Order: sequence, then structure tokens, then C-alpha cells
Amino acid sequence: MLEISLSKKYGDLIVYDSFKLSVEEGKILGVLGESGSGKTTLLNCIAGLTQYEGNIRKLKCSYVFQSPRLVPNLTVRENLRLICKNEKAVNDMLERVCLSDKAESYPVGLSGGQAQRVSLARAFLFDSEIILMDEPLSSLDLRLKKQIMELFLSVWQSDRRTAVFVTHDVDEALAISHRIIVLRSGEIKYDISPAGQLPRDVSTCAQYRAELISRLL
Repeated sequence: MLEISLSKKYGDLIVYDSFKLSVEEGKILGVLGESGSGKTTLLNCIAGLTQYEGNIRKLKCSYVFQSPRLVPNLTVRENLRLICKNEKAVNDMLERVCLSDKAESYPVGLSGGQAQRVSLARAFLFDSEIILMDEPLSSLDLRLKKQIMELFLSVWQSDRRTAVFVTHDVDEALAISHRIIVLRSGEIKYDISPAGQLPRDVSTCAQYRAELISRLL
């Protein structure tokens, strides 16, 4: 269990005041909330990218951002080699995310969905204890979102690494999160662990979906 206890402010703006959260190891936690609710700040505190007051156990973190942030002058394979020198592991991961045919391509030649798959592959290849994801699907269309969520879960099943998934999309959270919290003004306003195997069929989660939406309004 990852126990989080923190306070954080930017100047006079208080983002978190004695905030507490327990994250179960080996599970995917979905974090919902409006802009300014502290979602990205929470990830940055876990990753040690921003200063805060409190206690969070130091972890080796993989971070998947909204944009893929690939090194533009390196091929897909070379981007992954920056994280993992094991050639077999890199090749296996390329196959698992359906990018073997793009191994020698440069980021400029990738579609948005392909680039984000490279970002996910990089996150899993890094020997991390937790994967942090900050709205990684927000720029993708519905078809690509579904495809990448399924790929993510397929790879996740192999090692069941702890993950914290920040999104503003209720359907994304329901599809791939074991537990979902709603943040508002730096506080947990709702906390739910929906039933069902991942990925969930959102069409069967009408009650959960309606409740989450009501908490976000």
C-alpha cells in the first residue's frame, strides 16, 4: 500500500491541505476532477517532480504524459533503448504494442496513436514501481482511445504494476480503473470501486457513470 500524506501550495494558492490517500499496490487508480482540482499536482508529488510538505514513499516512477515526449532525432527503437538496453525486451514490447513495423521510424512519421503507444511501451520497459499517467488519451479519437486502453491493459496484465491514471473522462476511468476517486479543491469528494473485470463495458455501468458525472458537476 502506498500511503500519501501531503500539503502543497503555489504562493498563496493552497492545492492540498493535509491530504491523505492510500493507493493499493498492483491496482489501477483512476483520478477524476475538473481543471485545477490538483490531479497533475498529485502525480508530480508522487514522482518527486515538485516540492511538497508531508510524506510519500520514494518510488521509481514511469510517467506517461498527455503528449508522448519522444526524442525526435531517435527512431522508435532508439527511444526505447534509452530506457532498456535489453534488445529482446525491446523487441518483445514493440510486438506487444503492435509497432514492430515502426521500429526504425522517427517520431515525426508516427500517428498520434502510434506515438502514444511508444510512450506506453517506454513506461513499461522502465524498471519502475508505479506508472503515472496524465491524461494520455485526451488528444485521441474514440477508436484510438479504445485501442490503446486495451493495449495498456494487455501489457499491464503481465506484471500488474501499480498505476495512477489521471483523466477528465468518466468513461476512460470506468473502463480501466479498479478504483476511482473524484478530486475537488484538493479533497476527495467521491471514492468508488466499481464491480467487474477490466476493461469494463461502460454500457453496463450506467449507475456508476451517472453517479460520477453528478459528483463532477
